[in-house]
Order: sequence, then C-alpha cells, then structure tokens
Amino acid sequence: MNTVYAIGELESFLVAILVLFIGHTVNRHVTAFKKYNIPEPIVGGLIIASVITLLHFNQISLEFTLSMQNTLMLMFFATVGLAASYKLLMKGGSKVFLFLGIASLYIVIQNAVGVSIATALGLEPLMGLIAGSITLSGGHGTGAAWAQTFSEDYGINTLELAMAAATFGLVMGGIIGGPVAQRLIHKNGLVSSYGIGGNHHKDHPDLVTYDQLEEDRVTAKSILEVMFILLLCVAGAKWFGSLIAYFDIGWLKMPDFVYALFFGVMIANITELSRGYKINSESVDVLGTVSLSLFLAMALMNLKLWEIFDLAIPLLIILLVQTVVLGLFAYFVTFRLMGSNYDAAVIAGGHCGFGMGATPTAVMNMGALVSRTGPSPQAFMVVPIVGAFFIDIVNAIILQGYLSIIA
Repeated sequence: MNTVYAIGELESFLVAILVLFIGHTVNRHVTAFKKYNIPEPIVGGLIIASVITLLHFNQISLEFTLSMQNTLMLMFFATVGLAASYKLLMKGGSKVFLFLGIASLYIVIQNAVGVSIATALGLEPLMGLIAGSITLSGGHGTGAAWAQTFSEDYGINTLELAMAAATFGLVMGGIIGGPVAQRLIHKNGLVSSYGIGGNHHKDHPDLVTYDQLEEDRVTAKSILEVMFILLLCVAGAKWFGSLIAYFDIGWLKMPDFVYALFFGVMIANITELSRGYKINSESVDVLGTVSLSLFLAMALMNLKLWEIFDLAIPLLIILLVQTVVLGLFAYFVTFRLMGSNYDAAVIAGGHCGFGMGATPTAVMNMGALVSRTGPSPQAFMVVPIVGAFFIDIVNAIILQGYLSIIA
C-alpha cells in the first residue's frame, strides 16, 4: 500500500532552497560539473528527485505544496522584460529574428528525426512528433495539449509518454547546454566583451547579468521598488490572460509568462523614455536570479523520474538520438550562424536548454556560463524572447504541416 505524505507550503519552500544548496555544494566538489557549468538547480534537483524516486519504489510518496512556483516563473520573465530597453532591442533586434530562423529550422529537423526513427522502429509516425518538437521544444504544457488532440482526433493515448518525454528533455537540456557552450568558448578562445571577473555593475550600471556571483549594490528600498514592479507585471499578466480567455480572443491567447515579459518591456521603456524613474538594474538582476533559481529548483524536485523508467525502449532511443542531434546542431550550426563569437556560444548553450526542455532551462544554462566566463546581455535578450514567444507559434505551424503529411 502506497503511503502519501503531503509536505506543507513552508517546508516545500525550504526544500527548494535546499536543492540550490545541494547543487552548489556538489558543483564545488565535482570538477566535471564545475568545468562544464552544469546549473546548480539541475544537479540539486536531480539528487532530490532521485531520493523521491527511491521512496516511490518503496511505496512512499511525497507531495510538495508549490503554489509559488508559477509566480516565481512569471517574476523571472518580468525581469527579462525589464532588462530589454528600446536601445538594447534596437541594437540586437536583428539577432532575435536570425535566431528565430535557426530555431525554426531545427524544429523541422527535430520532427524529421523523430518521425524517421519512429517509422524505422515500427512505431506510429505520430509518436515521432511526441518525441519531437511537441514535447522537446514545446515542453510539458504543449505535450499535454497535443496529447489531448491525438486522443480526440486519432484515438491514440499519448499523455503519459508525452509527460515522460518532456521530463527527459528538461533534464537533458540542462545537462548538455553547459558542455556544448564551454567547449565552443574554450576551443575558440572566446571572451565576453565586458571581461571576466570584476564588478560589471560598477563599470556598466545598466547591465543585467543574471550572474549569481556578481557583487550587487542594492538597498532594501530598491529591492522593494523592483519587487513591486515585478508583482505588478505578474498580476497584470494573470489579469490580461483572464481577460483574453473571457472574451475568447484566440489570436492573443498565449502563456501567462509571455504577458509578464511584455509588461516588463513596456514598463522598462516607458520609464526610460519619460525619465521620471530609473529602475535599479542591480535589484532586477538579484530578484531575477533568485526567482529563476527557485522556480527551477521547484520544477526539478517535483520531477517524477519513474515516468522516464516507464518509457518504451524505442521512444527512449528516439529521445537519446534527439539529444545528440541537438548538441551537434547547436555546436556546428547555431554557433556559426549567430556569429561565431562569445555571445553566439552562450546562445548555443541556451538553444540546448529550450530545444530539449524549456526557456527557463535555457536561461539557467546561460546563467551558469556567464557566472564564470563573463556577461552576455545579447544572449539574455535573444533566447528568452524567441523561446518564450515566437517559437510556440512557429512550432504549432510546423506541427500542422507534419500532421497534414503523415496523419
């Protein structure tokens, strides 16, 4: 008989912080993890998830209360928006569309790989899409939505496999991003234009680095001010999402984190153009890093790793091949097309994150990198905007194209 233990809100939050401490401690003592910039929430989260999995197989289940998880995610994307001033957007805007083209090309390849291997292994070709961009570029939410469509339109029950595939992608995206980018940086002798080490905020006051090792000069007042702005973005995103749902405006329906990001963009540029108030970039940096770290810790400590164990061997083969293909694509294609420079290497590491998992994983990959190799504000603008907004639209269009051919 399975015994279920419900973990309270406060205790669950403490475990999330513990995940980060564990990840930090392990990374500090395991040279390979430190060398290849494996994000701390990935390391700590997998350790906690492994413990929970062992308990699961011993008929003990832990259920965490993580009501803050979604709010933390929205807060992080709001900080991405607050860091995107119109000057920065004008400077790097072309890179956004270039990366969107690269990511779109990869989705076509990702689905081709999935469908081809599924067919070769004697599976339904639609299973190749489940082990393709539906769950890997799309994540758990997209996987659940398409599983419902497959069940209703094609009579195929894929929900469990979709959730398992998305979980596998989330883990692998966080594991391969650091080594791919680190190899590119080391092999090509790349350095950040802002330099390595030092106090970047002192030399560049408007720079948001998402570097957890950065020395920040913040005050209680600046933290409270930025916290107010972030929560305003979060509340605005939820309100706007409810409004869109109420009036059933389909073309404006997007995940709440996209609304939070664009509320942040609007507030950042209104304040910059009006010059009536200057948002403290260091406080944005601190709160963005903390909210992202805690969100990912909560997501990973809640992983059901036994779902991966339940994967059919053929589907697991497809996912392993997808991991290798993405690593090679990011290394040889994304890096070169994005300019073969330091920013391109960081973006390649980010591409591994959301090409296999989710945008927060991509940003955590990049955050682990810049903590050691220097800031890359261009990467932190390009990857979240493409990963959080444009890629979902492109993914849906490409998937419809594949369905029209194979279904």
